[in-house]
Amino acid sequence: QVQLVESGGGLVQTGGSLRLSCAVSGRTFSRYRMGWFRQAPGKERESVAAIGWSGDRTDYADSVMGRFTISRDNAKSTVYLQMDSLKPEDTGVYYCAIGGQWSSPSLNHRDYDTWGRGTQVTVSS
Repeated sequence: QVQLVESGGGLVQTGGSLRLSCAVSGRTFSRYRMGWFRQAPGKERESVAAIGWSGDRTDYADSVMGRFTISRDNAKSTVYLQMDSLKPEDTGVYYCAIGGQWSSPSLNHRDYDTWGRGTQVTVSS
């Protein structure tokens, strides 16, 4: 049974930083693409960042380009999202997802088959 557990969310002021983690179990983590998505209250889920199975390719939503960095540690079966220069519009529940064996990064939620339960990120103005 595949499980994804996010952590690292919290309350931060505008301009601050947070680092999210997502620990994966039940699957050979190193073979799969990973993605981060978020959902704000009253809004649809949107993509944030993705990383391919090998870790050498990444992709970002325009809204976070240059501020967020996705990375992975295959030895720890964990994917990270470093978030800098946070803005109030970054507020939401952040979810990690896994899907696509031996695949390049994708910002399309349909390319992922299993999701975590999410971690709340709140950026105060």
